[in-house]
Amino acid sequence: MNIDLFSAFIIGLLGSGHCIGMCGGITTMLTSALPKPTTIASDINLLPQKKTTPRYIFVVLYHIGRISSYSVIGAIVGFSGSIAAKNIGMPLAGLRVIAAIFLILLGLYIGRWYLLLNHLESLGKKIWRYVSPLSKRFIPIESPKQALFLGVSWGWLPCGLVYSTLTWSLASSSAFTGFLIMLFFGLGTLPALLSVSLGVVSINSIFNHQFVRKFVASLLVTYGVYSLIIATQLLFLYY
Repeated sequence: MNIDLFSAFIIGLLGSGHCIGMCGGITTMLTSALPKPTTIASDINLLPQKKTTPRYIFVVLYHIGRISSYSVIGAIVGFSGSIAAKNIGMPLAGLRVIAAIFLILLGLYIGRWYLLLNHLESLGKKIWRYVSPLSKRFIPIESPKQALFLGVSWGWLPCGLVYSTLTWSLASSSAFTGFLIMLFFGLGTLPALLSVSLGVVSINSIFNHQFVRKFVASLLVTYGVYSLIIATQLLFLYY
């Protein structure tokens, strides 16, 4: 389990360049849409006293909401994996083979060598059609609560990186472990996306540099091949 959590974190960290390309524009848009320093009244000794809500609070709440959605989806997928393992008789090693294949596809996708995951993202757009109208209820952003729920809806945005990592939750065969895997994945994506949200433009140019992208993609493919070999060996032992 610890290896799975570490792997999920690394996948999120290494895949951050794709996150910036996919969600960087959304991040910038959400940040620019923030209200000017909001005043919130708080009563101290029955006297109203106004305090300002820093803009970074809204940004942090966006990402808390986004990672929360990842975690909930991971729990659902992990539970589905447990059902498949118990009722259908699907061996855990078989699910891990699927996860390893998707990790390889993810590396090929990030390296732009083979874009099969584009088709998977197109399937996710069908779900996004139902979620997107709900997100409009929280715009314009006037309170931290709205920022949090907008982040929750953001977490359902179609993304090949997210879908690939979800296969690790599926292979966990546990709702709780699936939850944790996607939580750690979300934490891995946090440094890059949070930097973009706070206006650190240089992080974008670093991750989108061709050498960095190809290097990261090669690491993911290598780890995917390694995972596939281990999972295949376990699968042969099962049978």
